[in-house]
Amino acid sequence: MLSKQSDKQTYPVQLVQPDGRRVLDPEHAALVADIDGARLRQLYEDLVVTRRIDVEATALQRQGQLGLWPPLYGQEAAQVGSAHALHPDDYVFCSYRETAVAYCRGVPPEQLTALWRGVAHHCWDPNEVNMTNANIVVGSQGLHATGYAYAAHLDGADIATIAYFGDGATSEGDIAEALGFAASWSAPVVFFCQNNQWAISEPVAVQSTVPLVRRADGYGIPGVQVDGNDVLAVLAVTRRAVERARTGGGPTFIEALTYRMGPHTTADDPTRYRTAADTEYWEHRDPIERIRLLLDREGLLDPEFTQRVADTADDIARRLRTATVEMPDPDPASMFDHVYATDHPLMAEQAQQFSAHLAEGAQP
Repeated sequence: MLSKQSDKQTYPVQLVQPDGRRVLDPEHAALVADIDGARLRQLYEDLVVTRRIDVEATALQRQGQLGLWPPLYGQEAAQVGSAHALHPDDYVFCSYRETAVAYCRGVPPEQLTALWRGVAHHCWDPNEVNMTNANIVVGSQGLHATGYAYAAHLDGADIATIAYFGDGATSEGDIAEALGFAASWSAPVVFFCQNNQWAISEPVAVQSTVPLVRRADGYGIPGVQVDGNDVLAVLAVTRRAVERARTGGGPTFIEALTYRMGPHTTADDPTRYRTAADTEYWEHRDPIERIRLLLDREGLLDPEFTQRVADTADDIARRLRTATVEMPDPDPASMFDHVYATDHPLMAEQAQQFSAHLAEGAQP
């Protein structure tokens, strides 16, 4: 892409090519210099496990065990790399696709599907992992992250927040307002755009005629475009943005170039709006295969390790399936819980009336 501030040709940050070869980039390589063989293996394992989770959840939906599922297949590196850049006290504001981020933040696989099965309004306790649950209102999490970040700053907490959203959300007013507020008040927030090329059935070209990272120029904040299928490059640029936020430098906009290999959700049919040739191009840029080839090149891949990773992924998938199928239906009266932060007489009255209604043998 061409930078708005100069005529110098710039390219997305990349540290590992699709064939597994490292890229000579001293500036960004220095940001991940601590990633030794053991930690590189851990990144690979997280990529494999989160894809296995996604495949299993998609199968559960196809089998009628989930009402809906938003696949992340193909976007694992963008999520795993950025999640590994966060500190435990940083706060994540997600959209509805960040299953890999949730897993890396410590959400047990047994808690990943409750919302999508329709037995709860949430999947996990946000306070346990400093991450919100799925946000269906496109783009609103940008405002939530900015407000939380600024409030944390006023409280003296040296943390960062990160808002995940897709390319389609950049056309929402909420993201524009969040960027404006964060820039004006130097809020410690990272705007992480997973540009997966499609906002449901609309290509990214409909969202902008120039790279989305250029949106940052209009708000006077730093913007960086990264190869979103390169887990090391994503880790590097997110680390820099998080450190900038935590040390008072203000917001950063990251555009991670990736691809949604599957449907927008399991209710979608992507063959209606994109060709097999589009998908084939990105198949050769698979984020998991890229790191597998890197590990192989550097003598870190052996049958024992790959089998252990595969066994771990299968075990987690079994836990996910068992927990999903065995999830109990909620108590109908629980619909009145948590409507208000404190007790409310109207809710108490309605709950009492509903309980009496159920006691008479009526169906909820």
